Amino acid sequence: MTGTTMHQLEKMFRPASVAVIGASNDPDKLGGRTLLHLRELGYRGRIYPINVTAKQVQGLPAWPSVRDLPEVPDSALMLLPAPLVEPALEECAAKGILHVQVLSSGFAEEGAEGAAMQDRVAALARRHGMRITGPNALGSISPPDGFFGTFSSLLATAQPGPGVIGVATQSGAYGSHIYAAAHLRGIGISRAIATGNEADIDVAAAIDYLAEDAGTRVICASLEGCKDGAALRRALLKAAAARKPVIIMKVGTTEVGAAAAATHTGSLAGEDRIFSAVFRECGAYRAQSIEEMIDIAYLCAIAPLPPNDAVGVLTVSGGIGVLMADACIEAGLSVPPMPDAAMARIREIQPVAGGRNPIDTTAQLNGRMHVFEAISQEMLRGAELGCFLFYLAHLGRNVPRFPPLEQTLAALRQAAPDRLVVAVMTSVEEIRTRLEALGVPVFEDPTRAVKAVTGAARLRALQAAATAPKDVAAAAPRHVAAGNEAAAKALLAEIGVKVLPEHVCAEAGQAVLAADAVGYPVVMKILSDDIPHKTEIGGVLLNLPDADAVRQGFTTLMQRAGAARPDAKLDGVLVAPMVRGGVETIIGVQRDPIFGPMVMFGLGGVSVELFRDVAFASAPLTPERAAALVESVQGARLLAGWRGAPALDKAALVQALCAVAAFAAAQPGIESIEINPFLVQAQGGVALDALVAMRAP
Repeated sequence: MTGTTMHQLEKMFRPASVAVIGASNDPDKLGGRTLLHLRELGYRGRIYPINVTAKQVQGLPAWPSVRDLPEVPDSALMLLPAPLVEPALEECAAKGILHVQVLSSGFAEEGAEGAAMQDRVAALARRHGMRITGPNALGSISPPDGFFGTFSSLLATAQPGPGVIGVATQSGAYGSHIYAAAHLRGIGISRAIATGNEADIDVAAAIDYLAEDAGTRVICASLEGCKDGAALRRALLKAAAARKPVIIMKVGTTEVGAAAAATHTGSLAGEDRIFSAVFRECGAYRAQSIEEMIDIAYLCAIAPLPPNDAVGVLTVSGGIGVLMADACIEAGLSVPPMPDAAMARIREIQPVAGGRNPIDTTAQLNGRMHVFEAISQEMLRGAELGCFLFYLAHLGRNVPRFPPLEQTLAALRQAAPDRLVVAVMTSVEEIRTRLEALGVPVFEDPTRAVKAVTGAARLRALQAAATAPKDVAAAAPRHVAAGNEAAAKALLAEIGVKVLPEHVCAEAGQAVLAADAVGYPVVMKILSDDIPHKTEIGGVLLNLPDADAVRQGFTTLMQRAGAARPDAKLDGVLVAPMVRGGVETIIGVQRDPIFGPMVMFGLGGVSVELFRDVAFASAPLTPERAAALVESVQGARLLAGWRGAPALDKAALVQALCAVAAFAAAQPGIESIEINPFLVQAQGGVALDALVAMRAP
């Protein structure tokens, strides 16, 4: 809630009364199973079974229609055959029920006829101001309230307990799997929902609710797709502002933007990469598996996010300590060595202690379990560590012997409440739950522990940097002929991107005069709106040293273009000075159908599709976001000077990125822009080739 205003989805999760439309006495039917869950799993609200023929259902009084109910229920669960859903929703609207979960299937997931029914259902809901989940949804649950508004068969064998982790997913099966995995790990859930076909309420709306929900501390989400990119951005940023970690998964890597396939930007701007960029910008961590998602959520539900990326490792096994240290370094965390003074004090405490971080106490502790507390406190004083990893082998199974270690971990949590303290060991439930109550997560597997710590550290950094692209006022529309390099470069020059002095030449004599004017050696390129990728037909000639070479080059280019594309309209050639040195990069903008203009940066030239070392960011860009985009690409190391080469002008690159991003954001008629290559030089940078594609009218 915000202040005293109730979130519009509150009654989806926490209704005081609920109607079950399509309730059945048969628990094997979906309507029977859903009613059974409400009756037997602790729901304390009023339940109204709706059945057109029965007077009682599962021992409860039944009504033939919601119109006959003695009150207006907060919410309704609908489990009717698809053709009956629309008239039943009309009855709900007439009664004044404003929250309905349509758990029925047979809609857009089954073809055109079902899609048409779904469209009518969505229109009905909008017309009456009704909020609906589904159709084809699994329902919602709120374990702290005993509310299980779902037909999930999981509840017959495993009931998620109350907790602080919220779940929002499109897929019902995915949601059930998360509930099961959480139950098996002893992890509680605050609220959860599977949104199904999303005729109305989607995962973004659920995240928005969970970001406000006082009972939710961590949010797990799963997407198959997204219809409203702006709403998803807002919801994720809202959670980041509330300092609620969001661990999200996006399944499917379908390519989008087929109309932009004429540019490298379009072919590289797969939906998956763009989702990753948006998640990152909005402070969410993208998990690669359900296991990773659950591990990170478990850690964040119990403990604080680490204030920095530095990890201290204290272990009873040298080998496992090295394993964890290696995993930390590979994940991008740091494992700083303890200073000499700290190590001297540590060896006074435990003379046989090995290493400087990891610190190996060795297994020869005998009765000296208290040394862990003294060593950990010295590590705390010795370095600015954001996280402590304790590898304790199987000591968590020895209840009588564990109290000194429990005291150690409790003392460290008290001395540094903002630091993350993690125990890695096998353990009995009693020990594990006692440590969790102290705010100490427990993992059996060292590598999984490091992965979870990495996710928590990334979340802290992502939340701190979370930002939305600024709105840009639309500018006067511009139009550029697709494939026309000369027109594209003229546009770039207008917005402040440097281009070379070059000339359009319709015959060989003009080309020679142009080459004389710009100075030898020169570059010649075929010019045609119909040939966007000139190198693929041999349409670029480099290092032409004199007039004879230029004259012959003109003939060669025209012949090659005519042979390769006899249908193409040829406008002549471009003549430009030859530029040497620097690093070729690519700057692109692709208008994503969900998220709008997205900027791409990476290594350019022929390398771009070979290595695919590119990254994306939302347009427009600030200089800070543009610099971060550059640094996120592995090839950015070349810009700093590689093996004795001079450092290059990153500021010029950032300026070009910002200019292109701002222009594209203000020009909704532009589908894509590609500068490939943009040559970054020791001083400045220059666009050597460019394409602009317009959106279809």
